[in-house]
Amino acid sequence: MSIYDFDVKKRDNSMFPLSLLENKVLVIVNTATWCWFTPQYEWLENLYKKYHEKWLEILDFPCDQFWHQAPWDDEEIHQFCVAKYKTTFDQFSKIEVNWENEHPLFTFLKGQQPTEEVKWLKNKAAMAAIKAVSKTCKKDGDIVWNFTKFLVDREGNVVKRFDPTFKPDDMEDEIVSLLK
Repeated sequence: MSIYDFDVKKRDNSMFPLSLLENKVLVIVNTATWCWFTPQYEWLENLYKKYHEKWLEILDFPCDQFWHQAPWDDEEIHQFCVAKYKTTFDQFSKIEVNWENEHPLFTFLKGQQPTEEVKWLKNKAAMAAIKAVSKTCKKDGDIVWNFTKFLVDREGNVVKRFDPTFKPDDMEDEIVSLLK
């Protein structure tokens, strides 16, 4: 099984085969509009603008599983992100990332990278606190919160998982190395 075996639902309810993204570097992220990490949209958009022509794609999957921080429908979420953060990367239909209704793509991503890199000591403390309040993170490998980021290389390998406190611009060196 490969990441390219999955189809995902777009905001307009049409299906999008990830096989169309072969040979591109991907950042796949679960997001929310009312989360304290929501300003990461700005950094994600900056990376997208800077490297999209070099074959970087950002795949945004809104998720309402963490304290209902993505309560709107797909179009309202999209309009908010465009208006507030000027996002231009693909935003897909809202999904679940944990439990029995989790999207198969996220089951696959978590299976490939069951642990996330937490970069700084202060972020480790923040992630421990977040995990303590997350009612959605029930087992090892579950996504703890919004803005967990997966980095996928040009061959479709899930090479890294970044915790929500990890700023997207701190991923830039790794993205650049995969784009070469």
